[in-house]
Amino acid sequence: MRKLLCVLLCVASSAFAQKWEGLALTPPMGWNSWNTFANHISEKVVRETADAMEKNGMRDAGYVYIVIDDTWSLRQRDANGSLVADPEKFPSGMKALADYVHAKGFKLGIYSCAGKTTCGGYPGSWGHEFQDARLWASWGIDYLKYDWCDHGDANAKDAYARMSAALRAAGRPVVFSLCEWGQNRPWEWAEPIGHLWRTTGDIYDSYDGRKGWESGWKRLLDLQYSLVDSSGAYDGLNKFAGPGHWNDPDMLEVGNDGLSLAESRAHFSFWCLLAAPLMAGNDVRHMSEEIRAIMTDKEVIAINQDPAGKQGFRALAEPAKSIEIWVKELSNQEWAVCALNTDTSARELTIDWGRLWTIQGKHSVRDVWAKKAVGDTSKPYTVRVESHDVAMFRLTPAK
Repeated sequence: MRKLLCVLLCVASSAFAQKWEGLALTPPMGWNSWNTFANHISEKVVRETADAMEKNGMRDAGYVYIVIDDTWSLRQRDANGSLVADPEKFPSGMKALADYVHAKGFKLGIYSCAGKTTCGGYPGSWGHEFQDARLWASWGIDYLKYDWCDHGDANAKDAYARMSAALRAAGRPVVFSLCEWGQNRPWEWAEPIGHLWRTTGDIYDSYDGRKGWESGWKRLLDLQYSLVDSSGAYDGLNKFAGPGHWNDPDMLEVGNDGLSLAESRAHFSFWCLLAAPLMAGNDVRHMSEEIRAIMTDKEVIAINQDPAGKQGFRALAEPAKSIEIWVKELSNQEWAVCALNTDTSARELTIDWGRLWTIQGKHSVRDVWAKKAVGDTSKPYTVRVESHDVAMFRLTPAK
């Protein structure tokens, strides 16, 4: 009997491992509450967000994870040591909320922290990993964002591995997001532990500004890049990304007040080129048609969701000409190319395809934002690009 029980446990463990490894084969897409709502999150906001994403096309475009960030719980655990959802913010409880979003075709995410308290001062999961994972599984949680505040002298790899083991033991497939800020180079050790890991500090709605711990999206983009030389050799964070394991330069600020429409389009384009998780951070209940169109553009999202799972990289930078060119290898010998105007005024940008050494052979070129063919790579292409905006192309081998 004991031998049979061991076999059954091993089979069950193996089956769940397969479910775990089958998650996030393309970068996760969804919405996170923090960038807009911070500590003002509530059941009402989550339900209205799910309703809006169902109606505005975001769900059908692939945004399926609705993630509740910090400050959702009471300040203290209950007498049994369990986390308790704040009854004023979530009067129906988390299980009912999960049932609501699941019925609409979404998945529900929750937030916790590897330290004793969260970044907002609420109970963290240190010492309660298995208890919390079982609780979240009973609620129907599908995604965990796991932060790194109040961690003392804890070893990051050990702390995140412990929660990873707890999630697996709880028996419910959960996408595990390590929000460790890149302090301990998680790209080098996190692949068997979780599905995505932060590579940077926090983002805010700015092009290249900086305030304390927060940076604009261009600064975070620059932390991801590697230049390619004429031999085609390159090195950088891109080599650590792939199906089921992604570098995460933080959530999207697309549509938030600090960005122009052009900056929002460029920000979205680059996160797609990076094969970054696409976690919307705006108030999707009240966004312009222009922002909705950016965030649901099928051609651009297809670049992010390409099954090869390659992360893009910076191939050329010429500050004197106000141009940067980034490329991403796609399936079927296709490529995505993004040209950024770094100037504060509109510029004519010339893309000399022959200088992009990794792209071999003649390709047809399609401007994915303009929705038109623009020739092939046999000769340079010049296009007018607004300040901090991009021209984005998909290259297909010419017949």
